Amino acid sequence: MADSREIQHSAERSGAGHSGGLMLLVCLVLLLAAIFFFVLGGVGIPLGIVTVLAFLFATSGFYTLQPNEAAVITLFGRYVATDRKNGLRWVPFWYARKKISLRARNVTSETLKVNDKRGNPVETAANVVWRVADTAQALFDVDHYETFVNIQIETGLRAIASRYAYDHGDGDEAEPTLRDGETIAEVLRHELQDRVRVAGVGIDDARISHLAYAPEIAGAMLRRQQAQAILAARRLIVEGAVGMVEHALQQLGERRVVELDEERKAAMVSNLLVVLCSDENAQPVLNTGTLYG
Repeated sequence: MADSREIQHSAERSGAGHSGGLMLLVCLVLLLAAIFFFVLGGVGIPLGIVTVLAFLFATSGFYTLQPNEAAVITLFGRYVATDRKNGLRWVPFWYARKKISLRARNVTSETLKVNDKRGNPVETAANVVWRVADTAQALFDVDHYETFVNIQIETGLRAIASRYAYDHGDGDEAEPTLRDGETIAEVLRHELQDRVRVAGVGIDDARISHLAYAPEIAGAMLRRQQAQAILAARRLIVEGAVGMVEHALQQLGERRVVELDEERKAAMVSNLLVVLCSDENAQPVLNTGTLYG
């Protein structure tokens, strides 16, 4: 036997609601009949009153649905079905109807301060596009599904931000970071989808819209990034210079332009590396003597 304290999970089903065109014609007939009975007088007056009551009951069952809008039909608190057909619709007046939008909704979360994987405080925010996929779950399985989704967006964003580093560190270039837009967007979308599935909500898109170091460490991290960029540039320059020097020595040896002993080669390598790796233009120095003084 199921525990009565467990949540009863809902599932949307269709079948409620009827086209309002036929009932509109019926209401017109009832109205004309009521006028006829009242004009007839005598025994026609009670019939006219009954016809008017039937007319009022019939007209109270009309409702309209726009594109991407649905009506959840209930009977004395019991879920009956969901009507997703557009236009003029009708159900008996004793059925309750609650409209719910199926349109895509765009939410930008508040900027959150979170510690990333390395413990660095970062500021982040996300832009999420979501819609109601299951109307029964949205209305009956959670309270105020819109508020529920907004809270889950915040908690999901916090979880993702703490799971990844802001940027690459030493030796972890293969691991994704918060700056890898497409990768993090897909991870965030799956994270949020798992969190809001109970509310019958589908996540169409989720992307980080704001990402920055917190103000208290932004200056230090900027200097760190600048230093890393300078070191990377220096490393590239040195690698290129070494290749050029090696090529120059090889060409001089193959063409027999000059015979260089090891000491002269060392001096030439030193001079070429200074010229190629220097930030400033090299200043030539004329040596009127010999290398050996």
